[in-house]
Amino acid sequence: MLKRGKRAWFSWALAASLAGGALAQAPQPIDTEKELEKYRAMINDPMSNPGYLNVDRGEVLWSTKRGAKNVSLETCDLGQGPGKLEGAFAKLPRFFEDVGKVMDLEQRLFWCMQKIQELDTADIVRRRFGGPGRFSDMEDLVAFIANKSNGMKFEVPLAHPKEKEAFAIGEVLFHRRSDFMDFSCATCHAEDGRRIRLQGLPNLIKPGKAVQETMGSWPTYRVSQSQTRTMQHRLWDCYRQMRTPEPIYLSDGLTALTLFLVKQAEGGEIQVPSIKR
Repeated sequence: MLKRGKRAWFSWALAASLAGGALAQAPQPIDTEKELEKYRAMINDPMSNPGYLNVDRGEVLWSTKRGAKNVSLETCDLGQGPGKLEGAFAKLPRFFEDVGKVMDLEQRLFWCMQKIQELDTADIVRRRFGGPGRFSDMEDLVAFIANKSNGMKFEVPLAHPKEKEAFAIGEVLFHRRSDFMDFSCATCHAEDGRRIRLQGLPNLIKPGKAVQETMGSWPTYRVSQSQTRTMQHRLWDCYRQMRTPEPIYLSDGLTALTLFLVKQAEGGEIQVPSIKR
């Protein structure tokens, strides 16, 4: 039988040993961001990205003759000259002299449909966002055209007074708090390290990697929605989540906000359509 002193020492040693073993076997904390990166890498294979089906449909739409004039969109000038697509998305939104305003890609396509094709665009607006059994011409065309700028860097012009004005308006809108929740874009996207549940919230106010990677990945295929989405939809959905009135599709305000965000992402590489949760 162990004496009292030895029993005390033995009990202490046994407890320490068990505690050490428990600590050694305790699961290590999960690095959430690294695990999410693994997930993104798994789903980001272009060969398994349904967003490329939108690219293919958009290519067909671009060259399909439609509207009262029965012509295609191939003479539409997206800023690089009629019909020139390579690099156009990387420099949008921008000022267009023929209409006297700053336009993003969807606004410009809509204008070309009306002016060049004389297309009845009511159905285009109804199908602005795709859904089950319903393709969106806009989402298809944006995916096709944006894909033509893959590997290029954002370089939006900010020389024309209208471009400077739109940028300033976009910056104000980014910070403007509104409605009963008193939210703004900056509420979620103006600080490092913020997240909602497992979703990281990139800092879009600070030029650099976070905003570059974010803006460079739209349009994107949303796995959770089974649809390819454009920046117009992303901003619409953000305002919906802030419980504000629905923003008007193709409004100048959304274009100004887009210009501000793309300018923050200047120098970022475009890789679209990407694929997200």
